[in-house]
Amino acid sequence: MPALYVKPTPPTDDKRWKIVETRMRRMGDRPEALIEALHAAQEAFGFLDEGALLYVGDTLGVPHSRVYGVATFYSFFTLRPQGEHTCVVCTGTACYINGAKAILAGLERDLGVRPKQTTADGKVSVLTARCVGACSLAPAVIVDGEVQGKANAGDLVARLEAM
Repeated sequence: MPALYVKPTPPTDDKRWKIVETRMRRMGDRPEALIEALHAAQEAFGFLDEGALLYVGDTLGVPHSRVYGVATFYSFFTLRPQGEHTCVVCTGTACYINGAKAILAGLERDLGVRPKQTTADGKVSVLTARCVGACSLAPAVIVDGEVQGKANAGDLVARLEAM
């Protein structure tokens, strides 16, 4: 006799889970909806915590290890709350050759933050991207959605500290 399926319950009673559930349901609550469901959860909550990962996996029938693997493989997903401001440093070939490594070193030295981390005061989160499509502006960074080309560590740190 087959076991009865019991639909998982969201980790909290937060109304934003309805958005995530709707997106999963539209995709048929199938394992193929994993990335879409993770996007929905991150859009709703700003990041993916352990409860979100477990709930999405249980709802879609995806092993927890696979959910965690997907969430950590794709740079778009973040497992911690983000800062008030986001700084994405392009590490594509052109940007790397033209100074992305020095920018990252400057951020770590002056702000005490490395990629995928947030400053202690919660103001700035630093991320990296393989390419932002602004090779002619290398090295490029994106601060709060605004592309800045020909970036250097000193100017970037000053801009971030002023925010």
